[in-house]
Amino acid sequence: MDNKSIQHTRWNCTYHIVFILKYRRKVMYGCNKKDLVEIIKKLCEMKSVELIEGKVCVDHVHMYVAIPPKMSVSEFMSYLKGKSSLMIFEEHANLKYNYGNRHFWAEGY
Repeated sequence: MDNKSIQHTRWNCTYHIVFILKYRRKVMYGCNKKDLVEIIKKLCEMKSVELIEGKVCVDHVHMYVAIPPKMSVSEFMSYLKGKSSLMIFEEHANLKYNYGNRHFWAEGY
């Protein structure tokens, strides 16, 4: 039985989400990869989303998350991709010049 509940409802809403970098650029390695892992963990915690498992590959990200039913998947993903790109550009200023207009993630998930 799940221990996650909202008032009179027990829930188990888990999703496997995969999203890619714009133009499938291969830049997620070394310190970029470590920073992205920490950013994703922090953003999931801020929205009360449980990050069950995740993996950052060179050009894409796999996440297995439990999103509460009061939040839609699209709402969470727009928040995650928007805030994470801003936080990455703050920490790694050299990536700003490689990605015009601050487009870091590709559309969709």
